[in-house]
Amino acid sequence: MIPTSYPSPEEIARLTARMLLEIGAVNFRPEDPFILASGLPSATYIDCRKLISFPRIRSTLMDFLTVTVMRNAGFEAFDNIAGGETAGIPFAAMVAERMALPMTYVRKKPKGYGRNARIEGAMTEGQRVLLVEDLTTDGGSKLSFVDAIRETGATCGHTAVIFYYDIFPETTKTLGDHGVQLHHLCTWWDVLAEARAQGAFDDATLTEVEAFLKEPRAWQDARK
Repeated sequence: MIPTSYPSPEEIARLTARMLLEIGAVNFRPEDPFILASGLPSATYIDCRKLISFPRIRSTLMDFLTVTVMRNAGFEAFDNIAGGETAGIPFAAMVAERMALPMTYVRKKPKGYGRNARIEGAMTEGQRVLLVEDLTTDGGSKLSFVDAIRETGATCGHTAVIFYYDIFPETTKTLGDHGVQLHHLCTWWDVLAEARAQGAFDDATLTEVEAFLKEPRAWQDARK
């Protein structure tokens, strides 16, 4: 069912941050930094995959993501919803169900046997495809998925995520230069504001997290 009414973007951001905090998806650990896939340290870590285990929150956020995309891109803007392997697959399926559209998914690399495909499901030339993922940091990982979609003859000018870091200034340029517009529900700044409002973490932790979010590269360089 396609949702037809929804809160303002600001209220969606606040509620999304609240839900992520409620299920323990938000992790702040500046004193013992997380190590990202890049090998760099981080004071924060978000685990959006946990959302699939919480039906009420999961359903609400997928309603939010669907209406955000339709509001920003158009109600008839897409013909196919693609999920990125692996975290984006369940969320793409739920958005596709709400929008009454076909769903596909994109592998990170060809599987190496059989059809050696990167696209699973039916995607055809000329289809307008929305790429759905759980989150984006600097936007770089989305480009390979977008290129795989475009190799089928389909178009992909939009990607939708639950969570956008919004701390690396190059993100929107990286995506924009590739012809992709980003849609998201909330950012680290929304989570930080809600964490402060709730008193979810002690003041010292929140202060250090804010320092990381304001100057992530400098914070990382100091802790390599």
